[in-house]
Amino acid sequence: MAEKIRSRKYRRSRDNPPSLSSSSGLLAKELKCSVCLDVFTDPVSTPCGHNFCKSCLNRCWENIQNCFCPFCKETFSKRPDLKINTALSEVVQLFQKKFILSKSEVLCDICDERKLKALKSCLVCQTSYCETHLEPHLRVLSLKKHKLMDPVENMKDYICQKHERPLELFCRDDQTRVCVFCTDGDHKTHNTVPLEEESKEKKSELMKTQKDVQQMIQDKNKKIQDIKYFTELRRKSTEREKAASVELFSDLMRSIERCQAELLEMMEEKQKAAEKQDEELIQELQQEITELKMRDTELDHLLHTEDHLQLLQIDPSLCSPPHTRNWPEISMNTDVSVETLRRALTQLQETLDQKLSQTVLRRMQQYAVDVTLDPDTAHPNLILSNDGKQVRHGDIKHGVPDYPERFDKCASVLGKEGFLSGRFYFEVQLKGKSKWDLGVARESINRKGKIRVSPQNGYWTVGLWNENEYWACADSYVLLSLRVKPQKVGVFVDYEEGLVSFYDVESRSHIYSFTGQSFTNRIYPYFCPFSNDSGKNSAPLIISPVNFNE
Repeated sequence: MAEKIRSRKYRRSRDNPPSLSSSSGLLAKELKCSVCLDVFTDPVSTPCGHNFCKSCLNRCWENIQNCFCPFCKETFSKRPDLKINTALSEVVQLFQKKFILSKSEVLCDICDERKLKALKSCLVCQTSYCETHLEPHLRVLSLKKHKLMDPVENMKDYICQKHERPLELFCRDDQTRVCVFCTDGDHKTHNTVPLEEESKEKKSELMKTQKDVQQMIQDKNKKIQDIKYFTELRRKSTEREKAASVELFSDLMRSIERCQAELLEMMEEKQKAAEKQDEELIQELQQEITELKMRDTELDHLLHTEDHLQLLQIDPSLCSPPHTRNWPEISMNTDVSVETLRRALTQLQETLDQKLSQTVLRRMQQYAVDVTLDPDTAHPNLILSNDGKQVRHGDIKHGVPDYPERFDKCASVLGKEGFLSGRFYFEVQLKGKSKWDLGVARESINRKGKIRVSPQNGYWTVGLWNENEYWACADSYVLLSLRVKPQKVGVFVDYEEGLVSFYDVESRSHIYSFTGQSFTNRIYPYFCPFSNDSGKNSAPLIISPVNFNE
């Protein structure tokens, strides 16, 4: 019965030769397209990370409006641009080169006329047998002990040429196959193991290598997705910046046109007023000229009269010039126009500064990150909210572990997330606070004892002290002159540029910037709410979500 079962097993093996999947295990499975169920041809990757043959995916997407992944069914807003996954393609080529079964067939050495396909090769007999001629090896007791293997043409490669015995052992010292008799000769003191054992270890190594290769494929696919993601993110950011720039310059053009129109209107009104005044002056002068002409005619008549009595009886006022207005020197005054122009330019400059600040802030807000407070760094007196977004001083010292990263004297706390490159931005609400420090700090800062926050000590912060004094905590502290009291401050860091900037979010105005800094450690958001000062400073510092429409 056992022989029949074994025979049926060999018959199935003959009728269904080892497939690609059974030859190379999991690697073959990973390298098969889920559409055609065969090894990839021109493999391409979808945005969701799955791989298919390019032709298979194109056929799936024929005559459909919404493209989707045939594996996970994720739908894409637009048809992805399919490009060959070069890394996966190279792995497929390597796999095909090393693991695809040979198409050539080994024939039975016993068949006389029509040679049948060999089912097994016997290393002892050094002969290949078809199913019929293999039967004695499955039945005769002495033949059952022979070493059978899948049929091979190069039988000599499996036989020791010196002893003409099967190469059933492996010498690990010389890294070669040997027979039993070899272990009594040249390989007597060597480390030899059964060929199956060595093969098992090789398979184990191959599985590990396969796992590494699969991980490399995943990592490279992940890298490709990351590149695509950041490319799209950069494209969207550029589009937003372009739109903001167009809006900015459109506003500026409208402001210039408005100021120009106002200036021209004022100049026109001034011109009309001056012309009206000039007309009134001319009328008054003409009236005086008329009166003077009448006086001149009267005097001319008296000068030509011979009537002495008439001359003696004239009004004494006729003997002196008549009284007229004392006219000042006439000149063209342009002072008002110059002053008007100066005011218009000042207004325009203020508009320009405001629009530029708004644009810069909008650009920084594109790099907003989700910041959460790290309780392991918080001073024992600080109270953090459950969501890690608020911190306030509680007066009472809590029994917390004295971790190396915890502040023990300065009432401060860091964010959980650190940054070693790139740009990031976050906003903090300060409403109701009479004292606070805010900014970023490097990972290697000293957190024990009294601390002086400054760039030299690894802190880049601004703060409110004494209720209305705003300071930039540079190496030499700088007193800031702010027009309004900030209720929400935005913090922006450009790691590579060495820039830390602070902005008043509500007024969209610049507060202060640290420039030309050199960052070498990981940078963390830094918060210091200070003591509650008997309730005067009890309000918390609140990490706020960034509202791009503010």
